[in-house]
Amino acid sequence: MLLYTATLKDGRLVLIREFGMEDKEKLFQMFESLSAEAVRWGMPPYTKDRIEKWWLSNLQNLIPIVALHGDKIVGHAQIFTPAHTRRKGTADLAMYLHQDFHNVGLGAAMLPKLLELARREGCTG
Repeated sequence: MLLYTATLKDGRLVLIREFGMEDKEKLFQMFESLSAEAVRWGMPPYTKDRIEKWWLSNLQNLIPIVALHGDKIVGHAQIFTPAHTRRKGTADLAMYLHQDFHNVGLGAAMLPKLLELARREGCTG
């Protein structure tokens, strides 16, 4: 399991690790607390049903990680590898950061760890 501690620009420590189903409720809580600004480039609304449908029911095609500060998820990133043959060799990357963790280096800390995990899973590019 990928496990990494990062010190952010403001001195806060976060734990970056692979997402597990035990994180499900904390993930719901993070998305419920995101501001409109935090998801403006995404595809809201992020309801429990949509998260279950898009991500949690599709874990076999996802490479997901989370960032935790204390007992809360403050960042979620994933690489989606579509199963459809026309999309073979392609992937989509998504990252969501809680607004209290914008502009402090969380995304920059998460991205290399996500890519490292993707390479371990056989993704190239």
